[in-house]
Amino acid sequence: MEAKNVAIVGATGMVGQEFIRVLEQRSYPMTSVKLFASDRSHGRKMKVCGEELEVTETTPDSFKGIDIALFSAGADISKRFSPIAARTGAVVVDNSAAFRMDPEVPLVVPEINPEDIKKHKGIIANPNCSTIQMVVALYPLHKVNPIKRITVATYQSVSGTGLAAVDELTGQARVVLEGGKAAPKVYPYQIAFNVLPEIDVFLENGYTKEEWKLVDETHKIMHAPEIAISATCVRVPVKIGHSEAVQVEFSRPMSPDEARGILSKAPGVTLMDDPSKRVYPYPLMAAGQDDVYVGRIRKDASHPNGLVLWVVSDNIRKGAALNAVQIAEKLVEK
Repeated sequence: MEAKNVAIVGATGMVGQEFIRVLEQRSYPMTSVKLFASDRSHGRKMKVCGEELEVTETTPDSFKGIDIALFSAGADISKRFSPIAARTGAVVVDNSAAFRMDPEVPLVVPEINPEDIKKHKGIIANPNCSTIQMVVALYPLHKVNPIKRITVATYQSVSGTGLAAVDELTGQARVVLEGGKAAPKVYPYQIAFNVLPEIDVFLENGYTKEEWKLVDETHKIMHAPEIAISATCVRVPVKIGHSEAVQVEFSRPMSPDEARGILSKAPGVTLMDDPSKRVYPYPLMAAGQDDVYVGRIRKDASHPNGLVLWVVSDNIRKGAALNAVQIAEKLVEK
């Protein structure tokens, strides 16, 4: 594989730091790495592959000579700098929501639709974290028995909001345990020892933007706009790892054993499903791991063609950095 000149935009954030770890762990072929962030982080030193590199401010001139640019600095930064990077000759893999639903931009999960990568025009979008883990678990089943309807409830960790939210959870938990009163800043209400059914802004239809991402992005990734989808997304006091309770209606009945057989061979999936021995996935065990974990597969008692699954994944890793690096690996292969 030909080595590439790589840029990381948003290098000091949680996903940016995970980009570095994943690139190192997977021995991504790199000639050079440049680290970019906002002016607040200019001059900060970070280690990449044993070498100490300086973070510099992102500017329009940052992308000269760059082959692959991994972005995780928010939609505004992506909208401003991704087109510049692409015009300069880089291929951008963007982790924000800026281009996900742009019909000219592929939205890719490599285990599902790697063929869409070749349609890129300089920018490839990384899906939302909650969408990635759900489609990795469901697409292998959909290929065998087409899905008609999905109802999903997510239990999303605070790291999905960023480092400030992780710090807020830790700080609030300490204050509450010491008998004090938590003062929310990142979230509208206390998150420690609490759950909040609000992720992103509310839309006119009563859903949140996060919930609607699951609808639109699933349709685009799976090339299946006919699937009916309803989602409820909840923020929970967990540092890392999103969990999802997923109810699926198929075109015909599917037994739990058939689903287990399919998922046991599915790329990027680890089956953990023996409730009698308390074997099932949970966020603490999934943190730092690459795969999407699936367990508690059972018949949906409310529908003859239905199954219920419990799906867990590290939202910073497979839900963001790893998926983006896997896309970059496909670019090197091609």
